[in-house]
Amino acid sequence: MRYVKLLIILICIATSAGCVEEKTEMAKKTFGQDLSFLKKHTEVVIIEDESGNSQVAVLPTLQGRVMTSTAEGLDGLSFGWINRELIASGKVAEHINVYGGEDRFWIGPEGGQFSIFFKNNVPFDLEHWFTPASIDTEPFELESKSKNSVLLQKDIQLENYSGTIFNLLVDREIRVLERSEALEALEIMPAKTVKMVAFESNNKMTNTGTNAWEKETGLLSIWILGMFNPSPTTTIVVPFNAGSKEELGPTVNDAYFGKVPANRLVVKEGVMFFSGDGQYRSKIGLSPQRAKPILGSYDIVNKVLTIVQYNKPEVAADYVNSMWELQDEPYKGDVVNSYNDGPSEPGAKPLGPFYELETSSPAAALRPGQTISHIHRTYHLQGSEAELNSIAKATLGVTIAEIKSAIPK
Repeated sequence: MRYVKLLIILICIATSAGCVEEKTEMAKKTFGQDLSFLKKHTEVVIIEDESGNSQVAVLPTLQGRVMTSTAEGLDGLSFGWINRELIASGKVAEHINVYGGEDRFWIGPEGGQFSIFFKNNVPFDLEHWFTPASIDTEPFELESKSKNSVLLQKDIQLENYSGTIFNLLVDREIRVLERSEALEALEIMPAKTVKMVAFESNNKMTNTGTNAWEKETGLLSIWILGMFNPSPTTTIVVPFNAGSKEELGPTVNDAYFGKVPANRLVVKEGVMFFSGDGQYRSKIGLSPQRAKPILGSYDIVNKVLTIVQYNKPEVAADYVNSMWELQDEPYKGDVVNSYNDGPSEPGAKPLGPFYELETSSPAAALRPGQTISHIHRTYHLQGSEAELNSIAKATLGVTIAEIKSAIPK
């Protein structure tokens, strides 16, 4: 836990913001308000659907992340979490810069003998943990832009804990989906009064070096993280493959920051509910045997159903392990994760607060010139509970009533 506290202190110092605690039940920002703020501090590229109502803000200078989006134009609700204090400060933190964003590009693994966050032979502690600048502070190049899409690129060199050098090219295409395309992908037909924004990032990683990437010397993976605004009435929903532990292994890894209390993680047959209130630091992860290619969340107050899809292989594959230790099984990592921010201990300040929905590609065993692709789609749907109920049932397998009652409020 002392490493968690040190991380918070480091971020506080680096932002020169004093880490003033934000109230969870803060006034909701409109997309226009967030856009105005962002334009004061960095380059912002807006892409939109044909109607102009579904808009997405992409920041090339911050690794091409989707910082936020809306389903109702400038006056609509802004869905992404934004660390205004850090962005406004202009400061750069040493270990990580938690800028925010509902679709940001990372590379795994974080820990272990093949980690790209620790140098060779250093201890696995926060003092020696550094997010590579290429996925933390350095800009991506904006290669092209259209009304509904952008293409960004980044040449990257990384060295893992074991001393293996990786040369790679990242191509990141972000595209707003038209309503008809999004509904087809979700296999739903909601009422016309349901408002929606849908976008995807198609992330490609190509081995531009002269050596093959091999399991014995370490592999990389594409890791997409979405950061969203928490609330006391937000619940994360993660469907999973039901079955015995003997057949499929543990249902969930809920021990990242200590076991998640039973009133914050409720596991039922084929689905689990996890609090997204931003008040208790906790994280869960699912293995390739358990994970399904979909997860989401529901904000009761704002009546927003968020769905994340990704291109999970049909056959379980190797996934990098990010635990901070020398690992016996470096390719037994998680496919999907969800993180709920909060104080590291009573009285401490949270990093956000925010909550995350995360997906990862398989470990990439690439020969020179080969490419791996990972597609991560985000949908936000707004409507009445009755309108959203059938969508939740069709996509996540549960009703709105089940989501509302799953986690004690």
